[in-house]
Amino acid sequence: MSVDERFVKNFAEPGDDEVVGTRSEIVTGPVSDWATDFSHLEPEWAADPYPIQDDLRRRCPIAHTDRFGGGWLPTRYEDVAAVAYDTERFSSRSIIMSNFRPPRESAPVGGTPPISSDPPFHHDARKLLLPAFTKTAVARREESTRALCHELIDGLEGQDVVDAARDYAQHIPMRVIADMLGFPPEDGPRCREFIENALEGVNLPPEQRTANMGRLFDYLLDQIRDHVEHPRDDLTTYLVEAELYGHKLEAGHVAGTIALLLIAGIDTTWSAIGASLWHLAKTPADRERLVAEPALLPTAMEEFLRAYAPVTMARLVKDDMHWNGVDMKADDWVLLSFPAANRDPAHFDHPADVRIDREVNRHAAFGLGIHRCVGSHLARMELRTALDVWLQRIPTFTLADPDAVTWATGQVRGPRTLPLRIG
Repeated sequence: MSVDERFVKNFAEPGDDEVVGTRSEIVTGPVSDWATDFSHLEPEWAADPYPIQDDLRRRCPIAHTDRFGGGWLPTRYEDVAAVAYDTERFSSRSIIMSNFRPPRESAPVGGTPPISSDPPFHHDARKLLLPAFTKTAVARREESTRALCHELIDGLEGQDVVDAARDYAQHIPMRVIADMLGFPPEDGPRCREFIENALEGVNLPPEQRTANMGRLFDYLLDQIRDHVEHPRDDLTTYLVEAELYGHKLEAGHVAGTIALLLIAGIDTTWSAIGASLWHLAKTPADRERLVAEPALLPTAMEEFLRAYAPVTMARLVKDDMHWNGVDMKADDWVLLSFPAANRDPAHFDHPADVRIDREVNRHAAFGLGIHRCVGSHLARMELRTALDVWLQRIPTFTLADPDAVTWATGQVRGPRTLPLRIG
């Protein structure tokens, strides 16, 4: 088996002893009690998870489920943070909670380093990416990002109702990440399919997930080979030429890191932009204030990130243990809901209120601990630029049909359809 084939297999397919139930087990369906049978794949969770999380925080701060082969859902900030910072007892070898687990031998690298990596490998894999995501490096991309936002809004001209998720929000991070990687900009629709398969297809049978991941990595390995043959000044060539421990990175490491940038770097920002526009469309007072006070946008943006944090991560318990009042088993999932942490009244004043002038805002939207998002500067730039240009060009907009707004299921939550009436 080649390195490439072995990598895809380890990323997408479990060993026989690690399959949850049968290979085709379905883990969705009506929830009997969120405290003992939670499922983050249900439509009511996608539509509005906050009342569920608030209820659990009051009566059962660490919920349990037998689905997915067993898992836990802490809802208090302190518990989420404790897991995020504890790399001794919780592994990051899989950060997507699904109906199977990657083999233990995939640690400490994991399928998508560095987010899937455990110490000590994680530190070195993450360090490779830091130069591409500094504030200085990100600032060089702001002008082209702003031009793209204007171009996208130009394309909406003459329409009374537009889908701000499909026709605006999703294109911005897709183009930015494709440009960073040196990928063809016209491949955006393919990237969207890869993202949805990875994040929203976790209930598919493992063999189908394997096939989906195989298509993704076939594409990535084709791009990598092209960069080997035709080097250029982009992040893919940088990764191809980078060295770790005196050796070039394996093809699987390069492909896995690029997959991470595509999947996490696009969907998270796309979701944050869409959720922010959704809030402004349904809250005219906030929209009017931001139009009148554009200098408030950076503060408002942080509040949108707190209140509508798009990302939930997962960890795997390393060994049987009693933890914070519950008995966790080896290879149990722990779902780290940063959205729930961001609405914990023990950590935030009036957390259910979205206050665009909130000044003290130590939110966890970009994660906590060693895996805190390496691309946070880039995400902030894209979000701020997208909102700034939209509010300049389209200062008046409302929800065309609140019932027509749909939200992604799974661990990255944001609007997938967002019909707005403009003007």
